[in-house]
Amino acid sequence: MTKKLFIRSSIGVLICFIFGFMGTVATQAGVAEWYPSLEKPWFHLNEDLFSGIWILMYLLMGIAAGIVWSKGFYHKWVKTGLYHFGFQLFLNGFWFLLFFALEQPLIALLDLIALFVVIIFTIKWFRIVSPTAAYLLIPYAIWVAFNIAFNFEIWRLNS
Repeated sequence: MTKKLFIRSSIGVLICFIFGFMGTVATQAGVAEWYPSLEKPWFHLNEDLFSGIWILMYLLMGIAAGIVWSKGFYHKWVKTGLYHFGFQLFLNGFWFLLFFALEQPLIALLDLIALFVVIIFTIKWFRIVSPTAAYLLIPYAIWVAFNIAFNFEIWRLNS
């Protein structure tokens, strides 16, 4: 691993963890009262496991972004991939706000669907620059797909 790759991946991970921390702050509002009162689907995960998986996803996302960034921001495919990455990171953080803080599962579901689409585009652009970076985002896409199903069931069961 080159020094440039290590530094850029570290910055990528830090940025993703900052978004994760903001999501945690938004989550605290809803987890205290609203979320425990919801009827949950049979595939509901323990909150600690849920949080741990998000931490792993942010780590993989940050490394993937660092790999792409290390190829040089001057390249149009790097820029395109990182713009998509930034947009998906925004949608990711916005989901926590919509779902937990604002207690709006339907709008949060729509956000997750948009997030999934943008992740697929991000994987596409990352793959052009670095197949390794694209592969690092596949578990994230699967995790978001699981969250779409979970969010849908929360909305369905509690509407």
